[in-house]
Amino acid sequence: MSFEFAIVPGKVIHELIHGDIAGCVQQVERAYLLHGERKSVNPDSYFLRFPDKPDARIIALPAYLGGDYDVAGLKWISSFPANVKKGFPRASAALLLNDYETGYPFACLESSIISAARTAGSAVLAAQWLNGGQRRTRSLAIVGNGLIARYIYDFFLKMNWEVEEVWLYDTTPGEAERFADKVCDKARHRRVHVAPDLATALRSSDMVLLATTVPTPYITDASLLSHHPIVLNISLRDVSPEIVLQSYNIVDDVEHVMKANTSPHLAEKLSGGRDFVTGTLAQLIKGECKVDRSRTILFSPFGLGVLDLAVGSWVFEQAKAAGKTVEINDFFYELTR
Repeated sequence: MSFEFAIVPGKVIHELIHGDIAGCVQQVERAYLLHGERKSVNPDSYFLRFPDKPDARIIALPAYLGGDYDVAGLKWISSFPANVKKGFPRASAALLLNDYETGYPFACLESSIISAARTAGSAVLAAQWLNGGQRRTRSLAIVGNGLIARYIYDFFLKMNWEVEEVWLYDTTPGEAERFADKVCDKARHRRVHVAPDLATALRSSDMVLLATTVPTPYITDASLLSHHPIVLNISLRDVSPEIVLQSYNIVDDVEHVMKANTSPHLAEKLSGGRDFVTGTLAQLIKGECKVDRSRTILFSPFGLGVLDLAVGSWVFEQAKAAGKTVEINDFFYELTR
């Protein structure tokens, strides 16, 4: 039996994912459906925190994904917000893939790109299914104009969405302007606006992307969403529980999202139950639940490790076939009992 071990660097991963965005989104959809069919194991995430760095953390996401993947693994992702002031991203990550037959790890992949891509894939996939299968929206608001927002915006365009207008809002001075100048493809839109305030961005848009790092809800005025937009609640803690309870709620996994004071978790605490959850994205895809524009529609994905496994496995197979992995000889040395 062969015990090989390989590394896939970030440059290769970036090339493969951005060379086939549609393929990446397809892996995300497959993972959701397998998870919905209980062909996966996705334990709780584990948080490593530091007494002298209260805003920093490293999270372990172990998972197993069955079906054609049949792979286990662990994403180890850190978030150190102080990095931003030093001029580089706050998040870094690695993904370890394990063979299901032997348990031996066979690959390590740079995973900040995989993590951002599976999040973006989840967002655009949900947007399409929440939008009746259509890839068009009159106006998209992007609240929080960082890396994750950039990935999701890029996935929207690469998946051939038609977006007439874009509204940008960020509390950090200059971020919305930078996003408009450096990220937005103005040829794809009738107009790109930098919103003067949050209320203008929300009221002007029929689809809203929330991609912030806020710890507690700040969207508390229900009238801002009275036109019932689709809200991609990617950052999970932006919307008040009262608004959650008035909305259709689609989640990735009910058990997972009801923790860590997410907006759905706060709604559960407030209402004393989970009846406000309309269903999961997998159920929506399979036609087992429905939404319409009679209420605001919220998609709140906690982020499942099985998505990282799906995208990571797909990338690894492509990299290996193209001879772009870095093989580590004798990584496992003593193999005799």
